[in-house]
Amino acid sequence: MDANIYKLTEIIDNDIKNKNLSEKEKLKLANDIKKLLPQKSIAVAQINPTSGDVKGNAKKALEWIKWANLLEVDAIVFPEMYMIGYPIGDFIDRFPIVVEENIEWLKVLATKTKKTKVIIGFVEFNKSKTGKKYFNSVAILANGKIEKIIRKTLLPNYAEFNDYRHFEPDFVNSESHILNIGNKKIGLVVCEDGWNDFDFFDKNLYKLDPVQKIVEEQHPDYIINCSASITRAKKEQLKHNMLSFAAKKHKTPIVYVNQVGSGECLSFEGASRVYDENGELTYMAKSYEEQFFIINVNDKEGKIYPLPNGLEKTLKEQKAFSLDHEPDLERTYLTIIQSIRDYFAKTGFKRAVLGLSGGLDSTVSAVLLADALGAENVFGISMPSKITSSESKNDAKQLAQNLSINFTEISIKDMYDTTREKFDNVFSSVENKWDCRYKESFTNDNIQARSRAMILWGIANEFGSCLPIATSDKSELYMGYATINGDMSGGFAPLADVSKTKLFALAKWLNKNRIQKDAIPVSIIEKRPGAELAINPKTGKPLLAEEALMPYEFLDEIIWRVENLQQTICDMEDAEFLYEKHLKTQGKVLSKEQKQEWLTKFFRRMSTALYKWMIMPPSPIVDARSINKSEYKQPIISSKINYKKTSIEEKLAELE
Repeated sequence: MDANIYKLTEIIDNDIKNKNLSEKEKLKLANDIKKLLPQKSIAVAQINPTSGDVKGNAKKALEWIKWANLLEVDAIVFPEMYMIGYPIGDFIDRFPIVVEENIEWLKVLATKTKKTKVIIGFVEFNKSKTGKKYFNSVAILANGKIEKIIRKTLLPNYAEFNDYRHFEPDFVNSESHILNIGNKKIGLVVCEDGWNDFDFFDKNLYKLDPVQKIVEEQHPDYIINCSASITRAKKEQLKHNMLSFAAKKHKTPIVYVNQVGSGECLSFEGASRVYDENGELTYMAKSYEEQFFIINVNDKEGKIYPLPNGLEKTLKEQKAFSLDHEPDLERTYLTIIQSIRDYFAKTGFKRAVLGLSGGLDSTVSAVLLADALGAENVFGISMPSKITSSESKNDAKQLAQNLSINFTEISIKDMYDTTREKFDNVFSSVENKWDCRYKESFTNDNIQARSRAMILWGIANEFGSCLPIATSDKSELYMGYATINGDMSGGFAPLADVSKTKLFALAKWLNKNRIQKDAIPVSIIEKRPGAELAINPKTGKPLLAEEALMPYEFLDEIIWRVENLQQTICDMEDAEFLYEKHLKTQGKVLSKEQKQEWLTKFFRRMSTALYKWMIMPPSPIVDARSINKSEYKQPIISSKINYKKTSIEEKLAELE
């Protein structure tokens, strides 16, 4: 397809966003593009809906449909459940009026259609007396009416997906999934319907592969998949290989249309694409951007926008733990930036306030917030205590200056002293009744963390459209090394699914790849992490995180093994960690006793941290697996589970 088309469609993208063209200018632009368009072209509406905002989504769709009509393309394809927004959660059960509204607005959109077919996702009532209340459906609109409805068959009910909680699966009558676009016969499936190839996956969740059934029984010219598929580590590799495999296996091109944008936790990267009958990628839309993208399925050399840097290098990689985070850093950055920007925009917030400790977590959070919201909308607050080092205070101030964000410093020493005095009085009274007082506690640590949170929430309460930010990272959340109503407190947690080793790599990446280079002081990156809440009695200096926990390289591999391999202590005792291999290159050995001590500490602390995970504020899913409550739920009372395997004999002995 002529490359000039994509330069011209960028003007369409800009007009949809800013409405800066007159009707005369629109008509001229459409005519210019039509001269370059091959026959049988399709527009892909890679678009960012807002869950529950049916009216807003419909009005937005209309702008895209108007352009498709002007260009006289054969069809325009929207993502899964576009009208109501994906995901919608339990909102549709509590307020079914939103489903009624999405149907009414769908009918309104249908009246605006012409010859160009509009293929658009919506939610439909299940009028049968049995089954779930709704269908996840796609409507085909044309010539002023709804011509056909196709329903989703495979309903995911794992990880972040809860489709089967609300929707009834459709029995696949392959003919019902066929529509005509121009003189082509098209098979249409919805997202998960294309993720159950028996030859690609070792284990399948469903007994049916809708794509195979449609291809074998109907022989379509190509398949369209209307999707809302989130981004996460290694997901692009899986998606690319699966779609390429299916297209080649069935000798049938696949058009994959994905949503873009974020909810509070789920982030969709777009990157809509086409694979030809040989499994070759022939088209790919932009990642992390809305785009009016034109394709021609028969074109073998279409426009391919690049993936985030690094992903291409790992498309064929197998699942394995690595401390080389470089290939996933730009995707991670773009995912979090999109999540922050959309969460604030869709909830009405404009400004963020966070504590700047001079440490890595708050530093990376500040950079991401400044890039997502604009430096003028971010306020960093340095809140030193008597333990805070002058280096940390200087690092926080320097970072704020480098980023051009707002900044002030306020000591919490007086808040700590007053609170500690009050606590001592009340603790004495309690001790008269209870004899279970700890000899050592985290009270002093937590007073400091909670004093800081109180200041941040106070600012948010006093100034409009302002949200405090929780800065905890994934590694420390797993270990419970975070304070409830302290550093965990906030309205959004950008780093809760990012491990500490990845954060170090991301900080270095940010210094190299942002427009403003080296915004993060090198001293912050080189500093060994520590909360500066307590003194290590052995060193007389502020306690370092790794002194309280274990080396992050070892900790992060435990997390990866738990999430991706479902390993226990016993499995890990027998496995060789990358950390151990690295020690060997230095002529050192990790003792069996030390390794066992760290593993035992991890599983003990993970068990007691469960309740903290449940009260974390919204945070974007970034990793291949996470403890984000949108994805993972574990009974808090299960914290007493023994994670070690025992023999039958040992189990029998336990009963004696």
